[in-house]
Amino acid sequence: MSENDTNTTGGNAGVPGLGADAPSLSDSPAISGNDAVNLAAEQAKNTAHRNIPTLDDLPIPEDTANLRLGPNLHDGLLALLPLVGVWRGEGQADTPEGGQYSFGQQIIFSHDGENYLSFESRVWKLDSEGATVGPDQRETGFWRINLQDEIEFVCTHASGVVEIYYGQPINERAWELESASTMVTATGPATLGPGKRLYGLLPTNELGWVDERLVDGELKPRMSAQLQRIIG
Repeated sequence: MSENDTNTTGGNAGVPGLGADAPSLSDSPAISGNDAVNLAAEQAKNTAHRNIPTLDDLPIPEDTANLRLGPNLHDGLLALLPLVGVWRGEGQADTPEGGQYSFGQQIIFSHDGENYLSFESRVWKLDSEGATVGPDQRETGFWRINLQDEIEFVCTHASGVVEIYYGQPINERAWELESASTMVTATGPATLGPGKRLYGLLPTNELGWVDERLVDGELKPRMSAQLQRIIG
C-alpha cells in the first residue's frame, strides 16, 4: 500500500459543471430562514413518508435517512443535520481513467442515533442521451464532527482507496473537506492524487458537491453533481 499525507488548498468549486467559471457552492446566494423552511416543507410533501429499507429485526436501532423516523439524531451532529437524507441526480466527471463523461448518482447520509453519520455513494455512467450505461464508482464511509466543528470523514472507495478527510462547516449549509491521508491498495488507481471536497445546499435545497484533485501541483475539478432530495 502507498500513502500520501497532504494539505491542499483549492480552486473554484463549481456545480454541476467542471469548468473554472462554474459557480461556487460557497458563493451561492443566501435565502432567508423563512424561505428555507417553506421550501423544505413543500419538498417534504414528496419525501417525508419515505425511508431507506431495513430488515427490522436487529436488536439495535436501524439506520435512518429520515429525521422524522427512527432514533433521534445525536446532539453532536446538529451541524451536519441538513445532509441527512437520500439524494439523487446527475453530474459531470473528468478523470484520468475514464475521461470526460456524465453520470447519475445517489448519496445516502443516514444515522442510527450514535455520534456519526453513515455515508454511501453509488455512481452510474450515462451516455450522450442520458441513458444509463452501467455502474461506475462506489464509496462508503463515516462523517464525524467534534465540539470545535472539526469534521472527520473516512471514505473507502470500491476501487481500492481509503481516504481520511478533515474539514469544517463554511456556514450552516456548506461543508469543506481536504484529504489528509490517502491509502491505495496494490490493485488500486495510481492516478488518484490528494484532493478536496465541498458539499453544500443550493438555494433550491438541492445538494451540490465537487471533488478536486491535485494534478501537476494544481487542484483541478474531477467530479461534481447536483442532487435532489428523494427521502427525508
